Amino acid sequence: MTKQKSLLVRCLSAFPNSLAAGVTALALAVSISLMASPSFAQSRPSIPNFWDPQELFVKPDVSNRPRLRFLTTTDFPPFSYIDDRKQLSGYHVDLARAICAELSLDAVCQIQALPFADLVPALNRGAGDAIMAGQAVTAAARRQVTFTRPYFFLPARFIMRLGEEASPPLLASLEGKPIAVVAGSAHAAYAQAWFGNVELRMLPTRDAALQALEAKTVDAVFDDALSLSFWIQQRLDKPCCAFVGGPYLSPTYFGNGMAIALEKDDRVMESAINYALRSLNDKGVMSELYLRYFPISLF
Repeated sequence: MTKQKSLLVRCLSAFPNSLAAGVTALALAVSISLMASPSFAQSRPSIPNFWDPQELFVKPDVSNRPRLRFLTTTDFPPFSYIDDRKQLSGYHVDLARAICAELSLDAVCQIQALPFADLVPALNRGAGDAIMAGQAVTAAARRQVTFTRPYFFLPARFIMRLGEEASPPLLASLEGKPIAVVAGSAHAAYAQAWFGNVELRMLPTRDAALQALEAKTVDAVFDDALSLSFWIQQRLDKPCCAFVGGPYLSPTYFGNGMAIALEKDDRVMESAINYALRSLNDKGVMSELYLRYFPISLF
């Protein structure tokens, strides 16, 4: 099974009883570009593309907006954090500036960091125009804000020890082998639902799972790719482990991706930012930001 087809199956598996949701998953799966080798030694990063190439977006006129104020946080690296120069930095910060420039609003663009709990109240009282902070796109959240299209997804991945690569198909190679997952996590629930005959070891924390991998008491860990990439990067001086196989995406288990939250029913700005996101994707800006902030590809 090719990586693209494998990803399609995993996306569709989240919607076994919903035709409409299945079509959405199909569009997402077809549009995601996964360019790396399935082996440990990746010659180039895998750059995801979350947009349907057949869908068109029209740029609305937002030239009369007095400002475009993005709200974010300082504690979500590499998306938003305070850098060594005490400046607000990160993927979200650079993406906000790029959106402003794409809408010709860079002269009135503002980015402010607040505690996460204060973001929606600030938006609702008019102290900001858009939130970019990795908020969960849920039915409850949609009752308070309007979300743009997703601009990023956080997949799940397997990691294994270097030199012990499993041959494809990955799950068949892992059958009967101990795989560590964090007990009670969405990743554990997904693995229980979809991984068939693998031997799951429920461990209390991610650290415990990774320690078990290093100690060779398990053969792989299945968890959040972002957290795993940080762990891999911290050990680049003495690498032990790496991603293997492709990404796993499931709205049911891993959420509906990252989207920008706007004031409820602000359809003009919703259309404008959707247009900007798609345009930045097509121009390669999203790929540039991805390579800048994710040197170990999540995909």
